[in-house]
Amino acid sequence: MIKIDLITGFLGSGKTTFIKKYANYLLKKGYKIGIIENDFGAVNVDMMLLQDVMGDKCELEMISGGCDEETHRRRFKTKLIAMKMLRYDRILIEPSGIYDVDEFFDVLYEEPLNKWYEIGNVIAIVDAKLENNLSKESDYLLASQVANAGCVILSKSQDASKAELKNTVDHLNKALKQVQCKRRLENEIICKNWDDLKDQDFNDILSCGYQSENYVKLSFDQSKTFTSLYFMNVHLSKEKLLAAVKALMDDSSCGKIFRIKGFMQLPNDEWIELNATHHEISIKPIKTGQEVIIVIGEGLIEKKIENYWNK
Repeated sequence: MIKIDLITGFLGSGKTTFIKKYANYLLKKGYKIGIIENDFGAVNVDMMLLQDVMGDKCELEMISGGCDEETHRRRFKTKLIAMKMLRYDRILIEPSGIYDVDEFFDVLYEEPLNKWYEIGNVIAIVDAKLENNLSKESDYLLASQVANAGCVILSKSQDASKAELKNTVDHLNKALKQVQCKRRLENEIICKNWDDLKDQDFNDILSCGYQSENYVKLSFDQSKTFTSLYFMNVHLSKEKLLAAVKALMDDSSCGKIFRIKGFMQLPNDEWIELNATHHEISIKPIKTGQEVIIVIGEGLIEKKIENYWNK
């Protein structure tokens, strides 16, 4: 049977960065792997960021976002049926940061998938500087992502203080308690600079498995609670883009912004990649991109956000 790993985590936690490192480790071991990308919306920016791991032994597939939960679940199942014929050793799944992990388990227990696939690992990526002021819905998604994880990996832990690290672990356990999950996170948390991860670290991650935990479901319409806005053909200088993103992240009148990401082409035809959360804004060169800036959050006000791109 083909093993499937789910690499989950809230918006901006660093899933794509981790997958690149994890995929390179698996390729070095001789695995043939498939990666399924599912962004929150119709334009998949993270899939473009994984292009450099593609090759004869690694292929990328995409499940389109921007659809209702039932349609998404059907597309996920159809994609796995098609990928079974490609004889992968392992499949990695990166869902959107807005994802209820129950869908993963439910689909893999359905026929005929349960005859072809088995769950390998559930790996949860969490920002070491986890934001305190999250909504009830966001805390629920966070809890659902870590409840069944075989390991929880903190991103950018080298930049977090001891107090921030403690706050993150306390927040995770509080979120688990709120959904009446008995699990409390302790030894299964990996807190290490990702640049220092060795083969033994990845080998431990590869064998971390998953846990079966119960918790109380929170019923809400994800498409109405969380918003993904797309702004095409944004043309600013690098300096003005940085200033606009900084101001947007601090402007609560635009709604609660979790993440801003995308690509922009500069006047000299060079491409830059944007990735911003409340803790970090990264703008760096990239070989090629697609002219789109995506803003993800709760209660977003499109007109107000759009004004920032026109200043």
